[in-house]
Amino acid sequence: MVKGCFLLLLYYTCLASCYTNPKGAAPPNFIFIVADDLGWNDVGFRNPQMRTPNLDRLAHEGVILNSSYVQPVCSPSRSCFMTGYFPYRTGLQDGVVNVEQPKFLPLNFTTLPEALNQLGYVSHIVGKWHLGYCNWSYTPTYRGFQSFLGYYSGAEDYYTHYRKDTFNYTSLDFRTDKAPLTTRRGEYSANIFAKKAIDIIRSHKQNQSLFLYLPFQSVHEPLQVPGEYEDRCNHIQDLHRRIYCGMVNALDEAVGNITDALVETGLMENLLMVFTTDNGGPTYVAANNLPLRGAKTTLWEGGTKGTAFIYSKNLLTKKGYLNTGMMHAVDWYPTLLQIAGGDLGNIIDRDGVGQADMLLNGGPSKRDGFVYNYYSGKRNGSAAIRYGHLKLIQGSPGNYSDWTPLPKLGQEPLVLEDEIEFPPYMLFNITSDPTEHFDLSAKYPELVDEMKVKLEEWRKRGIPAQNPPKDPKSNPANYGGVWSPGWC
Repeated sequence: MVKGCFLLLLYYTCLASCYTNPKGAAPPNFIFIVADDLGWNDVGFRNPQMRTPNLDRLAHEGVILNSSYVQPVCSPSRSCFMTGYFPYRTGLQDGVVNVEQPKFLPLNFTTLPEALNQLGYVSHIVGKWHLGYCNWSYTPTYRGFQSFLGYYSGAEDYYTHYRKDTFNYTSLDFRTDKAPLTTRRGEYSANIFAKKAIDIIRSHKQNQSLFLYLPFQSVHEPLQVPGEYEDRCNHIQDLHRRIYCGMVNALDEAVGNITDALVETGLMENLLMVFTTDNGGPTYVAANNLPLRGAKTTLWEGGTKGTAFIYSKNLLTKKGYLNTGMMHAVDWYPTLLQIAGGDLGNIIDRDGVGQADMLLNGGPSKRDGFVYNYYSGKRNGSAAIRYGHLKLIQGSPGNYSDWTPLPKLGQEPLVLEDEIEFPPYMLFNITSDPTEHFDLSAKYPELVDEMKVKLEEWRKRGIPAQNPPKDPKSNPANYGGVWSPGWC
């Protein structure tokens, strides 16, 4: 039973860490890999239908994180990784950054690469940004990354690297640093990103520490993959699920090739690899989150409990097991700084807590609760929080509130959000009911009242959401047919 006031975890856990970087030890290299829209049940170590031998090996030889939480959609999760703040504190809580919106990660937030660079790291990004680009100051090479190869927006063609929006203008969104990249048309993005990552690894100076942020396009829609990868999934009859399986296999091969390069160059000797998805899988496209309830975009566990693991050859004192400690996307920022030898006292206002002891040594989690999300302008203020075993949902969790076994391309939810009569509050015991079958709100109204108090205490720390209208000045026709900064 939950009792007492809601603990402001961040004020004591950042300072009460059980981990210190060994004196004289070189700060480790970090490879932070983000899969896009990967479902809970879309990896081989949970589902033998999936073909992920490299991810499976790394996960089994590392630490599988069984309670690692992310946001319901993409941009908010990436803002967590980059800042250590919940999105309702950065104004990014209400959804993704649309390519036509002057919406961005505010400049008053120090990013993870900026903080690591102060400790002597060299930081690179390869892949998807999706944290704003309407002004150059919001783009990766102005936010702490020495180099950038990838795209600014949320989705595009895997081969042409073009996307179409409401201007009905199909335009390039692919860059190397600041310059449009026009010479890679026809190459599959997972292969391009893996090659670039390997180039960075092979050219990296061994006397510096490396932070390589690698947010893949895979496995976001559209469903596209070279035939050789789809053929490896010919045991799956459903076409869309088979293509999706091939996309996951292509991602797995890319990670395997990058891992080989780390071994060949010796960087693996002092390296921590993080692998996480950015949100739950879109079951309405082709993903699978079973046995969890819900999908991407929802506050259900299927939208927010992310597939994740860590791997290191030499940094883990305990490995090869399933870690059930509570972890949130905001924790990666202070945790990596902690492992790098940074001073967490300088980031006490952040929501993230340092989890180095839990990850490296198998110690207890420093986190007892977190905010799934507070919606501001959307869903009439729907929200969800976790405290201990309990999860409180206020209002609608979103569409896709079922348990979807076999997704079909373009399928709609059986019942749309505005047709579902959710109670004002729902209460679940996630420890005993991780699949959210049993709403306890009617049985334990006193617990609902206590959780409502905690929810309001968290809410007071938030700021209004950024929800600017689409701006016609973003039209890529103004920039030679390329989605480009300079219009805000």
